[in-house]
Amino acid sequence: TVEETEQLMELDKLLTSQDFRTRMEGTVLLLDHCKSSPQLISTNIVQIFDVFMLRLQDYNKKVRQKALEVLALMISMLRGALNPVLISVVAAVTENLNSKNLGIHAA
Repeated sequence: TVEETEQLMELDKLLTSQDFRTRMEGTVLLLDHCKSSPQLISTNIVQIFDVFMLRLQDYNKKVRQKALEVLALMISMLRGALNPVLISVVAAVTENLNSKNLGIHAA
């Protein structure tokens, strides 16, 4: 629908922003969409994760930590819908396990 397309465009805009606070806002919005519209996220999982994966590797530690925390919550909500992006998610999470930042490592 038009509304879903607009939601996806807004999510993309937030997740790709130059401002780290806006990118963090985008990760929270993604979690909200997972709670309220899991079918929307599941249907567009590859498109969404193409952008969200960048947040799991963000140069800003706060954004990266928030994205990892959101991902942990999303896994239980999306379950099987994550199959198409599972390999890239595991790779990004594994990279963060080597982080010297305790918050990122814990997330």
